[in-house]
Formats: sequence, structure tokens, C-alpha cells
Amino acid sequence: MNGHTPEERKHILNLYDELIKGSPRIQKPESLRLINKAFKIADEAHLNMRRRSGEPYIFHPLEVAKIVTVQIGLGTKSAVCALLHDVVEDTEYTFQDIEELFGEKISNIIKGLTKLTGVFRNQEIKKAENYKRLLLTMSNDIRVILIKLADRLHNMQTLEFMPEKQKRIASETNFLYIPLAHRLGLYNIKTQLEELTFKYLHPIVYSDLERRVLENSDNSIHRIKEFIKPINDKLHQEKIIFDITARPKSIFSTWEKMQKQGISFHEVYDLLAIRFVFEPKANVSEKALCWIIYSIIAGEYKPKPGRLRDWVSTPKVNGYEALHTTVMGNDGNWIEVQIRSHRMDDIAERGLASHWKYKEPKDEETHIERWIKRIGDFLNNPDSDAGEFLDNVKLNLDFSEIYIFTPQGQIRSMPKSATALDFAFDIHSDIGYHSIVSKINGKLQPLNYVLQSGDQVEILTSKNQNPKFEWLNFVVTTKAISAIKNAFKNERKEDITKGMEMLNGALQNLKLSVNNTNVRKLLNHSKIKNKEELYFKIGRGIVDLSNLDKIVQKKRRNKIIKYWQLQIIRSTAKIVKSTKTDDKTSKTKKTPKKPKLVVENINKSEYTSAKCCKPIPGDKIIGYTKADGSILIHKTKCPNVAAIQARYKELLIKVEWTTQKLDSFLEKISLVGIEKPGLVADLANSITEHLKINIRSVKIDSHDGIFKGFFEVYVHNVNDLNILISHLIRIDGVDSVHRVESAEEL
Repeated sequence: MNGHTPEERKHILNLYDELIKGSPRIQKPESLRLINKAFKIADEAHLNMRRRSGEPYIFHPLEVAKIVTVQIGLGTKSAVCALLHDVVEDTEYTFQDIEELFGEKISNIIKGLTKLTGVFRNQEIKKAENYKRLLLTMSNDIRVILIKLADRLHNMQTLEFMPEKQKRIASETNFLYIPLAHRLGLYNIKTQLEELTFKYLHPIVYSDLERRVLENSDNSIHRIKEFIKPINDKLHQEKIIFDITARPKSIFSTWEKMQKQGISFHEVYDLLAIRFVFEPKANVSEKALCWIIYSIIAGEYKPKPGRLRDWVSTPKVNGYEALHTTVMGNDGNWIEVQIRSHRMDDIAERGLASHWKYKEPKDEETHIERWIKRIGDFLNNPDSDAGEFLDNVKLNLDFSEIYIFTPQGQIRSMPKSATALDFAFDIHSDIGYHSIVSKINGKLQPLNYVLQSGDQVEILTSKNQNPKFEWLNFVVTTKAISAIKNAFKNERKEDITKGMEMLNGALQNLKLSVNNTNVRKLLNHSKIKNKEELYFKIGRGIVDLSNLDKIVQKKRRNKIIKYWQLQIIRSTAKIVKSTKTDDKTSKTKKTPKKPKLVVENINKSEYTSAKCCKPIPGDKIIGYTKADGSILIHKTKCPNVAAIQARYKELLIKVEWTTQKLDSFLEKISLVGIEKPGLVADLANSITEHLKINIRSVKIDSHDGIFKGFFEVYVHNVNDLNILISHLIRIDGVDSVHRVESAEEL
């Protein structure tokens, strides 16, 4: 079929008319001319194209433009971009054509909306690259992602015609677009996407819950009337102008609550939410009016304890402001009540686009503006891998925010799982780079301390501190991850060069050839995949070259020892010819030595360290063979060994540590000394800077000028621990330092 039928043409014009009438922002003569021009081009370009449903393709850009202008509240340029967003991708029009017709700004937005073409290693990389380009453009112009969300919403609304792609597209929407809508404060868009995604990912559950929610909402009108009767007069007495709306709880949020709380549908009591939206009053702040309305409602209905949510004093990261409470209605059912101004309601429904409508030029940078800037900074990193970027961005989309106080009392929002180090980088990269320890609510805590909402955080720094690779194990924010990785770019190159020189020098000292064969033996021994990584770990001191001669000169074995392993030694069995002797004679003969057997592939799954003494490499140890065949390792001086030896001597075996330096062990040291200013910083600097040892936790107590402290640190072996102790004891003010061997010492 070429062109459109008369009925289709009539429907197209009706959609266009709805678009124009739906938003006052695009009804100016200049706006109408521009939108009409874009519509005609799109209509002509898509004339012979149809969607999977069979309807004319032009329906799609018109519906997207309506969502953009009516639901999100964007203006003329956004409407034009929505109408033209598929023209370059699907027709012969070029970006140059669009720029000549509509200008550079509109052309750039459409570029951001257009999928990449070309050859990619796999579809996942292609998808990641498209996401990356989309969000990169978003960081320059937020309208890109807002139009893309509208495009995705309409595609989800018509997903029934693509049965083979429903699961994939719904999963993709759930992964990225719903968190984006949430982060941008687009509640209405987010709710619709959640409902549609849930419908296609869990069709049976969705259908059942849909029926139940609809049945429950049949009496909503009656319940609302009964609820507002006693409140209405009191609000009018206060001369508060307000609107009341009600909405049933969405199907998805109902299901989500059932899953999180492990309850049935009948136990979800807040299926109905009533919203009070008021007009501001002169000389009365919006915040004060929210609390006045709350007090009137709470005076009539009993609030549910612990269900008050104040997002007026402290708005959500996405800009959402409102006062929420849950009260008991006269019918014995819980009702959620939302209180907000018309401005708050506009922002809640339309998100960021509306927020900027009310924003004054002098206003401080918002949480969401800072987030967009962070995304842009990360994306503009030329070394940013697309897949890696997607993982990191997702971390910063899908979190529940917490609120952290600076020492000056300023509030900063952070992800729910953020650590003290994330907070340090959020303040400034230089503070993050030089962080040594944190002070949480006045108490010293390690940098990996997971923050709680309401914490007051102070970061202690040292100019001698440098970033550590271990930090990547616990930071969660994009800014922290990106900053730490950037810090190690040059340092990594230096370590690689240093490691190469160290290995070549060590081989030459042993009068061995510097060739691929010897390097390969070390690679196999260390279980490292490539030379660059090997040189890097040698340069960092992770791979020890002290036993290099044994590694390169021995024959290659089938199985190589990996990480910290145990080498269990048993004597080789001597074959003793059987002889017939009486019992008395047998007793007088010398007992032969135990057989020795070298076992080379004992790994951590095959042995455990005893909790009573916690041995680490360098400690003298002994093994105890358990009933299941696994090995329990004790220090030889452990008090429990004597008891085992007395009863189960035959189960004790000789064990030794290998010397490879790849794993870390948590050890605790105790310090006692004289209290003085800067002592904690001196201690932390000595540990982290001079010795390159990672601190897990710090606890310092002082009384009457004397301090006692405990440091939990990661070390490779006893030698590392002894070096650390020798350094600490030389610090001015430290009287004694020793390793904590048992719980009694704590």
C-alpha cells in the first residue's frame, strides 16, 4: 500500500491537532510554523512506511511529540526533534539537511537520538555504545534523554505487536530507562514504563493483580468523599485553596510491596492514595502550609507511626518535594496522604523539565544538575569503555538516596551504599586522592565505612597519601571510580616499566636468558595472562621474585600452585618386606618414618585457617586432617594444638607455606602511647604511605593523656606485619605495638 487511506489521513490530522492544542508552550505563531514544517517533512519522509501494527509510521513521531509536550512539558524545539527523530535513521535525509532546515541545535539533538550503525563485535557492545552516545549527548542537552524516554514509552505502549521482542525490550527498559525516568523525576513516565514492563515480563501475575486492583478501586469515590468531609471545612477556615485527587496504587508498586514485605494482596493496606494540592498563600511559605494541612489531617485521623516522610525540608535527588503520611480511615483501612503545592505537583509529575521552569538564575546547582555533570565528566573520559561505563552509570541510576551532613552542616545526597571515600570524592577529587581516614559523627572510621542517612562526615587527609587500587573494591559512585582509575594511568605505566627492569635484572643476576620461555614460566606460575600485567604486578610488589631461580629452572608441571597455597609434605613410603615376628619383637623395632607425599594443588577450598589463632604466611603452622578430608591449619604454638596432639596425633600433618605474594590477610595490631595532636594521621601515613598497606578499620580511645588503639590491616605475610610494627614503634608518642593473637587481648 502506497500513501494513506482517507481514514488514516483523518486520524493523522487529528493527532497533529491534539499535539498543537495539548500544550500552550507551542501555540505561538513562530512555534506553529516550525512544528508544521517538521510535521510535513516527517509525514512525507515516512509516507510509505508502516509499523508492525500495520498503522502508518507517522503515528509514532506524532505520539512521541505529544508525550514530549503534554506529559513532560517541553517546548517547540523538542516537539520538532520528536517529529524528526527517525527521519535520518530511516530515510534519505541527512544531518546536514536537518541542520540547513532547522539549525545546528536541533540537528545535534537528533544525532543524539539516532542509533549507531556499523560493525560491532557483538550486540551487547553495540547496545552499550548507543547508550553511551545517548547519555553523552544528554550531558550537553537534557532534552535528548527526555525525548528518548518519550520514544521508549510509545514503543512500550505498542509492544503487543512485537511478540518476539517483548521480553528483550521490556528487560532493556527495566535496566536503563525506568531508572533514568526516576532519576530525572518523571514520575508519570516512570509509572507507565513500570506498568508496561511488568505486564510483559510477568503477564500472568500482572493480569491477576490488575483485576484485584480494579475491583478494590470500585469504591474509591465513596471512600474519598467520606475521608474529606471532616477536613474540608477546616481547610476552608484556614483559607487554603486546594484540589483533592485520588489514585489507586499502581499494579507494579503493589507487587513490589508484596515481594519486599512478603505479604499477600489483602495485606497491602495503602492501595488508595489521596493527594492534597494547594495554592500558595502570600506571606506563608509552602513548607509551612504543608505542615498546617498535615496537622489538620492528623487531628482528624490517627497517623501510622513511622510513616511520616518529609521531602519538603529535604527534597529527593530527583527534585521531588512533598509531605507523605499514612492515616487510619473511619472504615479501618490505611490511606496514604500526599501534601504538596501546585509547583511541587508539577515537578513531581513532569520532573526536571518543570523544575527548570521554576528555577531562578541565582539558585544553587541542584542534585540532578550535579549528577548530569558527573555523567558528562565520566563519559568524556577518552579511556572510558562502553561496557564499563554502562555498569558504572547504572550504579548511579538505580539507588535510593541518603543524606549526609558535612562538618559545616551542609546536606549532600549520596547513593544508599556509598562509603566515606565516595563522600570524599563527591566533595572534591583532591580530597578523595589524599584521604586517610574518616570521622563519622565524631568517631574515627575507615574509608570503606558504609554511610547511613543522617551521618555527619569529616574526611582526614594527608598530602603524602596517594590513591590505592584497593579503593576500587568498595567505592560505588561514578565520580570516585573514574577518578581513582584516572589516577593510576601514569602510575601503571611506570610500574610496568619498573617491573620489566626488575625481572630482566633478576634473570641476568641469575645468569639466565631474558627470553619468552622464562617469562612464560613465571606467567604460568603466577597465573597471569599477559606480560604487561606480570610486569605491572612485579613493579607493584605483588609478584615476588625471590624464588625466581626455582620457578624458571624447574620443569613445568601439570598443575601450578595459585595464590597462597599449602604444600603438604609427607615422607616417601619405604617398602618394607614383611617378616613374621612375634608381638614382643615388633615392639622393639624402630618405627619407620611416615610416608611423604608432595601435594601441589591444595587451594583455599581444601583448607581453612583456624579461627582460634588465624595463621598467616610466615607463621609456623601444622595441619589437622578433618573427617571430611579437608585440612584445618593452626599455628604450632596455638593452645588448641596441644589438645589435638594428645588425642588425635595421627591426624596431624606437616604443612608449609609457599612464598608467592599474591593474597592479603586481615590482621589486628594493638598500640599504646601518649596522646598528642596529629598522632592518628602519623599512624595512618606510616601504614598507607610508607608501607603501602591497606587499612580496614581504626579504633582509637584515649583517657587521661594515654591512648590505646587497634588497627585492622591487610598484609601478605608475617614479614610485612613485622616491618609495619617496627615502623610504628618509631613514631613519636607510640610506646608499644604488638600483634593481637587472641580475642582476650581486645
